[in-house]
Amino acid sequence: MAPPGELSIVIPARNEAAALRSLLPELRQRFPQAEILLVDDASEDETPALGREHGCRVISHPYRIGNGAAVKTGLRAATGAVTALMDGDGQHRPEDLERLLDRFGAGGFDMVVGARSMEGHASHRRWAANGVFNRLASWMTNQRVLDLTSGLRVARTDRLREFLCLMPNGFSYPTTITMSFFRSGYSVDYLPVEVQERAGESHIRPLRDGVRFLLIIFRIGTLYSPLKLFLPVSLVLFALATAVYAYTYASEGRFTNMSALLYSTSLLTFLIGLVSEQITNLVFQIRGR
Repeated sequence: MAPPGELSIVIPARNEAAALRSLLPELRQRFPQAEILLVDDASEDETPALGREHGCRVISHPYRIGNGAAVKTGLRAATGAVTALMDGDGQHRPEDLERLLDRFGAGGFDMVVGARSMEGHASHRRWAANGVFNRLASWMTNQRVLDLTSGLRVARTDRLREFLCLMPNGFSYPTTITMSFFRSGYSVDYLPVEVQERAGESHIRPLRDGVRFLLIIFRIGTLYSPLKLFLPVSLVLFALATAVYAYTYASEGRFTNMSALLYSTSLLTFLIGLVSEQITNLVFQIRGR
């Protein structure tokens, strides 16, 4: 566990008074010397008042900006060397946060993430979707990703702040953080955790936010390793060009313009990926990472 006074707990919240009534007292009891930052994303209920009542440092947005924006506000304001991120909807248990902090302190990791089981997801469809996202992220990062979207995690504050500019203002900041840590070569560990039923209505829209998660996976993947995306596309185009050429040669005995276009596009896609890979390496070499 982080030494007393070195831990900041960032809780983004919007209209989560129902969950915070039980969550905040338990957090204060278990972590009496921690800095608890409750970032209120323009709530319309008692969320900010409950934070002040239980000794939290409350930061309120003047209008609704987003869950990810609330996390970024908390990370900018955190004073601890170690920051724990947890949702304010009551799904995460303070005892699991203790376990994550113990693993973080004992293992020397840059980040420890709470990995949910199938029962910890809101529905089987969401669990299946997250399974697809986990596999895709694992392929993009060359590391095993057990829970890409978990909102319960502990990490070094300075490491988290490195990726503030990449984090979206919406609900997919865990995706960005996880992939950025892996692609930057930082150590990440997973610890199984139990998840409780959330209090109140979820702000996540599965279709809309699922598309956003997918776009973020590709965006972060192409930022750190462009060839991971461009090379498969190039190979698919090459295979398609060859199939078209084989068909037209067998049926008409000639090489068509369509085959030439597909071969050219395949080559250009590969070259774009290659140049992007070199630019990425140069950028991170200049940044010392």
